[in-house]
Amino acid sequence: MNTIRPIGIIGYGKYVPERILTNADMEKMVETNDEWIVSRTGIRERHIAAPEQATSDLAYEAAVQALKTAGMSAEDLELIIVATITPDTFFPSTACILQDKLGAKKAAAFDLSAACSGFVYGMATANGMLQTGMYNNALVIGADALSRITDYTDRNTCVLFGDGAGAVVLGEVSPGRGFLSFDLGAEGSGGSLLKLEAGGSRLPASEETIQDKKHYIYMNGREVFKFAVRVMGTATEEVLRKAGKGKEDIDLLVPHQANIRIIQSAMQRLDLPEEKCVINVDKYANTSAASIPLALVEAAEEGRMKEGDTILLVGFGGGLTWGASVLVW
Repeated sequence: MNTIRPIGIIGYGKYVPERILTNADMEKMVETNDEWIVSRTGIRERHIAAPEQATSDLAYEAAVQALKTAGMSAEDLELIIVATITPDTFFPSTACILQDKLGAKKAAAFDLSAACSGFVYGMATANGMLQTGMYNNALVIGADALSRITDYTDRNTCVLFGDGAGAVVLGEVSPGRGFLSFDLGAEGSGGSLLKLEAGGSRLPASEETIQDKKHYIYMNGREVFKFAVRVMGTATEEVLRKAGKGKEDIDLLVPHQANIRIIQSAMQRLDLPEEKCVINVDKYANTSAASIPLALVEAAEEGRMKEGDTILLVGFGGGLTWGASVLVW
């Protein structure tokens, strides 16, 4: 075990598009109202990518910031992982498009698809590669432009999603710091509860798939909510066990920002006061893979984490998937 290098976050950055879609705006689009949205989800507004912006553009802005705080140049990057379910194209990967935009000529690059859990999956993947010495550093980004796959005539889903990107640079840190544990999982039997049905090899794009709106997010909200509450709790307990930590050791909880009620249930299970939890779902809504890094970076920028703090990241998403991590800042 002595040969395994401690890996942690050495740089971070985030980006959200300029355009803001408020609940008041949503009221003009579908039959809904601010009070209903806020009481059930905690969401007040969401950021929407401009027509000319793709996921790689959001990722690029976050990546530039992350490299700057890490004190690194793109030429030094050895690995790029982009977690996304809204890639610019099926191929080339968004990570390869980003590699070219950054000028990171030495970096291997690939996309990772685990929906809202994707960022934690990406960090776990990069951590394993860095620990063994395969690479010395990695840029891990969660980026999604969910507005591109949201049906703005569906009142049940259109209020829930937004666009954004969050990025971290991983590298070797001092002993006792960095990632202590990961817990990743999947429940593929629940895949039909949250999906984008068409556009792949099973249902290629056709006149019929477009008419049937199969290129938009479908979600069984009630069942996904129950899954989320369950796995946020079990994943948290398991990742703490693996890290040799208890609930009382958590200095800051950074949960996936999908719904305020799911976040509150996680806080109750961990006996955590609100000041020990990052909550920004009101500003950004659910940004899928960007959700956890947006919350993490915002907390870092606000000075909510000091050196030596124990941070717990936990999320769930389509697949169905979940991911959690414990790290020492």
